[in-house]
Amino acid sequence: MIYPDEYFDKIDEITIEYLKKHRIKALILDMDNTLINRNSEMPESVFNWAKEIKGQGIKLIIVSNSNKKEKLEKISSMLGIKYIIFAKKPLKSGLMKAVEFLGEDVSHIAVVGDQIFTDVIGGNRCKMYTILVESLEDKDFWYTAWKRPIENRIKEKIKNRK
Repeated sequence: MIYPDEYFDKIDEITIEYLKKHRIKALILDMDNTLINRNSEMPESVFNWAKEIKGQGIKLIIVSNSNKKEKLEKISSMLGIKYIIFAKKPLKSGLMKAVEFLGEDVSHIAVVGDQIFTDVIGGNRCKMYTILVESLEDKDFWYTAWKRPIENRIKEKIKNRK
């Protein structure tokens, strides 16, 4: 339940070839520290990656636990994709709303995010493919920081398996 199907250092390491190999047709993307940093800035490499993946026919949607609508609308608009606000991951409801929107079977959807206790567990509970990526920044919001030492131990086990 706590282990992802795959782990990448950066989101832009997820290639179209990798997604096709694993029959992934849609991605559910976390926002904070996955697509944008603490200052709500999206690295150019992330923007270019999302544009390329979308251009290759992969469906994208942002599913965030954030309740900051203005921030979500800004990122959603930049990428030209929809979003689900206050998703309450790892609960299933927000992720399953995304499944309805995407119109794909869960076996063809991957959840991509930087947190084990929200993104990975939520995706695993919904029987989706899960991809853990490193956070864009080491500094976390207070509500995330307490979990990082536990997540870091799990990440070390994942890295040692490769």
